[in-house]
Amino acid sequence: MSVRSVLRTSRVAGRCHYLMCGGVPRQLIHVRSAHVAEPGARADEERVWEAAGDLPFSRAKIGSFFQERPSLKNPFLEDSLLRGYLRRHLPHQATFSDLCAFGERVVNQVDEWGRECEVTPPRLLHFDPWGCRVDQIVTSPAWNHMKDLSAEEGLVAIGYEMQYGEWSRVYQMSKLYIFSPSSGLYSCPLAMTDGAAKVIKSLGVSWPVDEAYNRLTTRQPKRFWTSGQWMTERRGGSDVASGTETVAVPQTDGSYRLHGFKWFTSATDADMTLTLARVQDRTGAVTPGSRGLSLFYAEVSRDQDGRLKGIEVQRLKDKLGTRQLPTAELLLDGLQAYRLSEEGRGVASIANMLTITRIHNTVSAAATMRRVVQLARDYATRRTAFGKLLKDHPLHIQTLARMEVETRGAFLLMMDVCRLLGREESGLATQHDSNLLRLLTPVAKLYTGKQAVAVVSEGLESFGGQGYMEDTGLPGLLRDAQVLSIWEGTTNVLSLDVLRCVARSSGMVLHAYFTHAKSLLAGAANVSSVAPAVKAVDCALLELEDFVQVAATRGPGYLELAARDLAYSLARIYMGALLIDHACWKEASQSDVYAALRWCEQDLCPVVTKEGRGCYDPSTPSHDSALVYN
Repeated sequence: MSVRSVLRTSRVAGRCHYLMCGGVPRQLIHVRSAHVAEPGARADEERVWEAAGDLPFSRAKIGSFFQERPSLKNPFLEDSLLRGYLRRHLPHQATFSDLCAFGERVVNQVDEWGRECEVTPPRLLHFDPWGCRVDQIVTSPAWNHMKDLSAEEGLVAIGYEMQYGEWSRVYQMSKLYIFSPSSGLYSCPLAMTDGAAKVIKSLGVSWPVDEAYNRLTTRQPKRFWTSGQWMTERRGGSDVASGTETVAVPQTDGSYRLHGFKWFTSATDADMTLTLARVQDRTGAVTPGSRGLSLFYAEVSRDQDGRLKGIEVQRLKDKLGTRQLPTAELLLDGLQAYRLSEEGRGVASIANMLTITRIHNTVSAAATMRRVVQLARDYATRRTAFGKLLKDHPLHIQTLARMEVETRGAFLLMMDVCRLLGREESGLATQHDSNLLRLLTPVAKLYTGKQAVAVVSEGLESFGGQGYMEDTGLPGLLRDAQVLSIWEGTTNVLSLDVLRCVARSSGMVLHAYFTHAKSLLAGAANVSSVAPAVKAVDCALLELEDFVQVAATRGPGYLELAARDLAYSLARIYMGALLIDHACWKEASQSDVYAALRWCEQDLCPVVTKEGRGCYDPSTPSHDSALVYN
């Protein structure tokens, strides 16, 4: 039979088989013959095989298997811990309905916008087509949609409407927790907007910032403003006291003109900003140090020709992550501004802003962890390897369980800080609550920032090679998570801040910490299911108390070396107490109990462990230096 006849017969038979089997073709297996053809020639059997169209990878064909992607589901309905926490503390049907509806909006609309923000980052247009300087930051349409949505959903407003009293912040941050991983980093301008509103409210809502405050906290998209936070200059990031060179020149109308260079301005497309500067006296002199810094308010506007008033955008920052967010270097050249703080009280005036932005940072960290766990959990039900689904591999599920425990600890710490903030803002906070908030804000920010990088990195690994592919959107989670341990104070800066707040309160913040942690354990004293965890946290608390008493008798260098480990110990012990407390409420699940037990298996008090190994001895700094530089 000729080759042509073979092909004709094969095709007809194939079509008949297709029809007889209900349109489902049977997969055929072909085996190439082993004979060797002449060089450059192709065996008849090979040509028959390819011409028949059954080769799974021939020419344009790429095979029949395609891995099912992970599915993003309603983040509110998928988060049993969030729902359980709210049932326990904020059991209002209206909030549940709103969060559930918002979760659907995140899945069906917001997440796509967030991806658009990622693939269409902002760009800077210095000049118009006719050569005029315009310094226009061009963002994607999705970025503008995020602004409107933020107003409509009350992502800032909820915290100031106070509809739920002391629980209003918990409600607001729950919504931001759902929003953040899909927000295309619009969570950042919202953090600074919230911080600016907090500062204005604390200083008094009056001219010239009364209109700005109303716009920052409105639910009307057309009126809604976002705020920038322009603090960082070339000489310093966290060290604003010695790093701020911007000067404020007084004007006859009571305003000021700002002249300086801002090295890092996040959300540069904001409508207004708060910034620090040094007031010049009549001779042009300024006061150095933190005593010379004052807080100023400025609007970002353009003249009739479209040029920015008093601002030149030098360039956009090329960052590892958060590429969705316009971040720029700005030259302030006579920017009109108004002083908000008393002269020389700028640093003190931004304390409230730092509290808010650090809490937002904590929310983003916990939310990012939750998102990667949710996606990895879903993927494990879809991906088959070595003969079974990933969810049926015990080692894989053990890894996801460890990620879940970290996420739960971060979530409960985040929520407790939000609870304390709500109590303070509603006038219900005791001095004990205020002290606890002051201590836990930097502790929560620094610890969850570190957790997020580790958990998200592990999460990407759970997707195998696909976790490394940019077009999946997964690597962006890790790049964006890295900023969480840097922005608003690095881990070391915040560890030293913990020491400062201990010293400035004469130890009262630690007294509040120990008192509250012990009260959480007391509620679990008779619950046998969590007894091992209670014992572990109680022992760690005793060790930490002993360490603090001994450390108080040592020099400042000793505590500085121990600062990071002390902050970690404060975080781990307190998270353990919160997990135990949550595991003991009447509607707690077995998973709540198990999470508490698993958390408390780790070293809860690393500062005592390291102290026992001599890590804070007087000789340590010189040895560390020699190790690094020799």
